[in-house]
Amino acid sequence: MVTLDEIAGTGLLQKPSEETPDHFERCESNYKPLDTFSLSKDRQYQQQFADIYFLRLTKIKPAVEQAAAAAWEGMILGGETATKVDRVLDVRQGQLCWVAGTVYMDMPLKPNVLEDVSKDRWISAPTAEHYYSTENGGESLMLEDDSGRIRLVGDALKDHFLVTGCIIAVMGTENANGDFEVIDLKIADLAPQPDRWSLSKRPSNGKVKDEDVDMAGLSSRGQPSKKIAIVSGLEFSGTETSYTMELNLLLEFLLGEALDSTAQSELAHISRLIIAGNSIANPSDHTDATAPAGDKKGNKKYGYDASSYNQLPSQLLDTFLSTLLPTMPVTLLPGTFDPANASYPQQPIHPAMFPQARAYTSLPGAAAAGSEPGWFDPVTNPWEGEVEGWRVLGTGGQNLDDICKYVDSDDKLGMMEAMCRWRCSAPTAPDTLWSYPFQDDEPFVMKESPHLYFVGSQDEFGTKVIEGPQGQMVRLVLVPSFATTREIVLVDTETLDVSKVKITASV
Repeated sequence: MVTLDEIAGTGLLQKPSEETPDHFERCESNYKPLDTFSLSKDRQYQQQFADIYFLRLTKIKPAVEQAAAAAWEGMILGGETATKVDRVLDVRQGQLCWVAGTVYMDMPLKPNVLEDVSKDRWISAPTAEHYYSTENGGESLMLEDDSGRIRLVGDALKDHFLVTGCIIAVMGTENANGDFEVIDLKIADLAPQPDRWSLSKRPSNGKVKDEDVDMAGLSSRGQPSKKIAIVSGLEFSGTETSYTMELNLLLEFLLGEALDSTAQSELAHISRLIIAGNSIANPSDHTDATAPAGDKKGNKKYGYDASSYNQLPSQLLDTFLSTLLPTMPVTLLPGTFDPANASYPQQPIHPAMFPQARAYTSLPGAAAAGSEPGWFDPVTNPWEGEVEGWRVLGTGGQNLDDICKYVDSDDKLGMMEAMCRWRCSAPTAPDTLWSYPFQDDEPFVMKESPHLYFVGSQDEFGTKVIEGPQGQMVRLVLVPSFATTREIVLVDTETLDVSKVKITASV
């Protein structure tokens, strides 16, 4: 039992101070979202999905061929000079050559939509935890283009991480079995990287300049630089959860409440909050707390059962956002469980889901007219934009989770790096990652390398910096699920250094 004397000793019970409390203003957020992954309102789904692969190959193949030519042009092995082959079907047995194309992984556990249709299976089959087989001989790796497909073999493939949809160039020769024996392999590597402030103008009244900032994020004047807070997996549900108190503490932390003046001064430099997916918990966990025990709604065979809908999770999220928005701008990405379309790219959660927070969104049509984004900005997943001059690319985590099913590895940062070097943020779409059937453009191709690339809804925090052949520097960040880890991520906007903050409630 805690006595009043013990509470008084902590400083919580004391007479009001005569000193005037410090007043802190939150730093302004310099923010410019891009519509890279926005879909038109008249989108159609009758077209073929294969066009995505052809568009991807057309965009990335020149860079892959350039890297391959720089490495293999004029190379002589065994007295034979390696030559370029334009198409997969032009490969000849015994000829040393190199060719570029799209990787396709034939895996026994991978879902096959054609098989589902042939079996008259009109509901999605259970999703496997992984696509690879623990038994040898069940998988094959192929290279394809618009002319055909050839099987790749060789020990050189074991040194490279590959999944369906990535564009590569391979050098080798066709063997007697008709397989292509790979000797070496090349990828496009990091795309050109834009300069900072390439899309927006640097604030003329900025207090901190690039040249005045050291690696600790402090300017020569001793002022801390701005920070971006990134959180994922809030997972509001309709029931009392074990982390309800942590959610309240997170809100107080971002607002700067119940903290001393020193901590409030630091938190005032958080200029924006980015929520990276899964703000709503899995719908299977949305049980109505007011329903009698044992009262289970029967599943409807057709249509939507409105009686089973629980509006409480979205109301809790709306309250969380509306409490935070008067003091901090928020960018909201949808996730797997959020009320948005399931296929990639997910479109923004409709503002109608947030009766209170939508007052802070921009007016309809304002983005098309070139107006400034709203204080509350629901965006797509994936999402691309410029924050404090840095090019930022972020996802809710589905692209990385699907890639993880292809390989028996826990190196998620390595998989993020591979996506950057492949120049594709969702290589497995549309094969195993549901995607819109694009016809004119392939938005998942990284035309430019971001400065910051984050992926939400992960099991644990992780970060590293990768470097490209032209000096590109990309900060990779795994954003942990708050419901699992109680952690959020803070990114320094001058050095791009990353730190995590753990929100715990001690009893």
